[in-house]
Amino acid sequence: MSSKKKKRSSVVSFSLSRWFSRISITTPSVLLITIIGILYCIFLFGGGLFTLITRPAPSAYVNGQFYFLYPSISGQFVSDTVISVILFGFGFLGLFTIYQSTKSAYNPRQAYMMLIIGVAFLLISYIFLEGAINFKETAGIILTLPFFHRLFFLPWVFF
Repeated sequence: MSSKKKKRSSVVSFSLSRWFSRISITTPSVLLITIIGILYCIFLFGGGLFTLITRPAPSAYVNGQFYFLYPSISGQFVSDTVISVILFGFGFLGLFTIYQSTKSAYNPRQAYMMLIIGVAFLLISYIFLEGAINFKETAGIILTLPFFHRLFFLPWVFF
């Protein structure tokens, strides 16, 4: 082997060993690990594992209407998963905003506004998740209502 090729291979092996040692020494930040863990939990709470295993239909089109929520508790569409993941995300965002509002004690107006926004996100998430669950439980009753009534009945069905 010529000396040029030997030198090139030694430079490449040195740079690879340097890169490998740099990768093996660095640790991911705690914030990154926490965010990945929270996103994974939200995915599981939303029914992502059920969707991956059973591979349900995205939604249904019956009698000229789209149904994005499965009309029974025993199953779900892919859109059920997406809707619940978004709503659980809003709920977590509300909890996080409430937590951040406690850190703004030096600025009470900002703390109060963040508290109100956090509580609003949390309540919206809770109301719509409860409404979706009650829609799934009482699907036969709700599906017989006219479209206009179903539109306004869904979020408030648990009252």
